[in-house]
Amino acid sequence: MSSTGERFLNSLRDGRNVWLDGTRVENVVEHPAFQGTLTTLKHLFDTLDDCETRYQVGFPSPLSGEYVHNAFLVPTCTDDLKRRTTAFEIWDRKTNGVMSRLSEYARSLVTGWYAARERYRAFDKQFSEKITRYYEQARDHHRFVTTALLDPQIDRSRGTSEQIDPDAVLRIVKKTQDGVIVRGAKMIATAAPYTHDFLVFPFHRIQQDDLAHAHMMIIPANTPGLHIVCRESFASDQAEDHPLSNRYEEMDAILLFDDAFVPWERVLLCDDPEAVWKLRMDETANSLAYHSTVVRLLVKLEFVAGVAFAIADVIGANHHLHVQEKLGELVIQLEVIQSLLHASEAGAKPDEFGTWIPDLTPIETARNLGPRYYPRAIEILQQIGAGGFIQVPSKIEQIHGELSALINKYYRGAKADAESRIRLFKLAWDLIGSPLGSRHELYERFYLGDPVRTYANQYVNYKKGHLEQRLRDFWKLTEQKEDSQVERKSALPISITR
Repeated sequence: MSSTGERFLNSLRDGRNVWLDGTRVENVVEHPAFQGTLTTLKHLFDTLDDCETRYQVGFPSPLSGEYVHNAFLVPTCTDDLKRRTTAFEIWDRKTNGVMSRLSEYARSLVTGWYAARERYRAFDKQFSEKITRYYEQARDHHRFVTTALLDPQIDRSRGTSEQIDPDAVLRIVKKTQDGVIVRGAKMIATAAPYTHDFLVFPFHRIQQDDLAHAHMMIIPANTPGLHIVCRESFASDQAEDHPLSNRYEEMDAILLFDDAFVPWERVLLCDDPEAVWKLRMDETANSLAYHSTVVRLLVKLEFVAGVAFAIADVIGANHHLHVQEKLGELVIQLEVIQSLLHASEAGAKPDEFGTWIPDLTPIETARNLGPRYYPRAIEILQQIGAGGFIQVPSKIEQIHGELSALINKYYRGAKADAESRIRLFKLAWDLIGSPLGSRHELYERFYLGDPVRTYANQYVNYKKGHLEQRLRDFWKLTEQKEDSQVERKSALPISITR
């Protein structure tokens, strides 16, 4: 029997329309731009077969008995939450947090919607049946899932329903007995070329009378009429010189829907902006999904910090006070995010259906810090390595070439030989200077949405009652003191002026 990883690769030979460099990719599995990433994903899926890791990464499906990923585990106690954290951490550490969409996020959304399915019976009696059927299918068939939520950047001065071209934003253009016909575009679909299904819904609230854009759908990647248009590939076939770009180029794409058909069983909600927004903001689903992103953020910041510590040590800069101050800032980042992660799990509580969900406030705090922490961590790495990033030969193999003696003499570090130093700096350059590294800084800044809006939302959603009560108590105490002073003054004897 083939491994889970092999079955995952074979499942991508499904006739999907993936476009790269203006050409349709006939076979995603064999295309060189996806080789490194797919090899990485295969190894990750194979952890579900390994007798040493499958207990940490997954659980036996109640239907098939086969081990499935813990992203599909509906937590009913603190231990279940910890099992989910462990699974996310194992996959994230195997990719050093550099692959931001390993399917845990979108799978956790599906798990949360499934767990809270009874909330939406009032909006659609068939919702519970639809999400149950898909949840079980995705769980037992190891479906790779990602999201496509944003509208294309055509005219941001106009709202969703105000675009000059009505087909600019994905909308339902026709309904049939069997399903709906959709037309338009969605962005940004990270990991799109090797995704099985896309969760497609509006990122922002839809106006109550805008029914054409009020939908929640799960659309297969091989849907006829769906074109997955990739950006330029940042993949490298040179593992030694580009160790991250060779393994972790997850790719981003725009989804173009040219009258694509979506069956009703994959249309979770439609024609109801209120229901769509409620599902979009569902606390159970978002708590589980956002929790996975904080685990990844912590692992990624640990990786950057580890590289920075190593560079400072190798070049003998870590005894300088200003370098120690910067490295200390990286430590503070790690401790803050880790503490917030622990706080979210310690503050977990069951929802009305008995699903154990982490506290959303520390999760949102960590997620809001991420877009500021990661660019700062990269900046510190740049400052510590400085000009040393330019002092790197184009190929590692030059160490053993004609200039071997000179390169080994002038490229060494205070605590490392030339080869070790060069390899370390090439790894760091893949984080800060390569196309992949630049993409990741941009991604971390904006993948949550507008940073201004997310910070504002934290204020708007924060439970401020206890702070307001402290102010009321202060004024009440002040008034009591003033009244007491007035009483004492009135009780004093009248003085006789001489």
